Parts: sequence; structure tokens; C-alpha cells
Amino acid sequence: MSELASLDTELDGRCFAMTGPMKIADPAHTPVRGDLAHVRLAGCYFVPHYAVPAPHKVVAGGAQLLSSGRADAEVLSALAAGTHFDVLDVAGGKAWGQAGDENGPVGYVSMDELELAA
Repeated sequence: MSELASLDTELDGRCFAMTGPMKIADPAHTPVRGDLAHVRLAGCYFVPHYAVPAPHKVVAGGAQLLSSGRADAEVLSALAAGTHFDVLDVAGGKAWGQAGDENGPVGYVSMDELELAA
């Protein structure tokens, strides 16, 4: 069997091509950015890294979901205490991830406002 035929069998006949920038159907609710995505999206989006989420919850007092990790970031929403938050990346004291379930909003939360989920 040729190398090309072997590859075709492994991909079940599907072809993939780089056709331009990746289009994210709903960026506000899809945990994918240029460098990283939730591991469940591995077959849907091409990025250099996929992350298994670290489950956290919002601490008493709540948290703010931010549009970026910057100090002047726009507040996207308020998260109530106890809200589930899947952390996919941490940098500069901010966690990037998704609140609630797999349809929840995506953004940044201060690590001070999160704790590991039991």
C-alpha cells in the first residue's frame, strides 16, 4: 500500500486543507483562540495546543468574566459564587477558560476569584 493510500485510509477519505484564517462559529461561547483550544475541539479547530480543562469554581463573592487578561479589559459578565469554570490556561494571574457548561461564555477570570472544584 502506498504512503498516500495509507494516509487516506487513516483519515477515512476526508481531506483537509489550509484555506485561510480559522472561522469560529461563536467565539463568545467556543473555547478556542489562535494558540490554544479545549481538547474536545481537537477535530474541529486547528491550533498548536489543546488543553484538558482544570475544573474550578468561583469563590464566595463572585467573579468578573473579562474579555482579555489586561487590567483594562471589558467586563463580559458577572459570575455567581459556585459557578463552574474550566481553566484552560493561566498567565499573569488570570485564567482563560469557559464558565458553566460547554455552551457557557468564554473569557478571563482572576485566579484570586477561583478555587479548585472538588
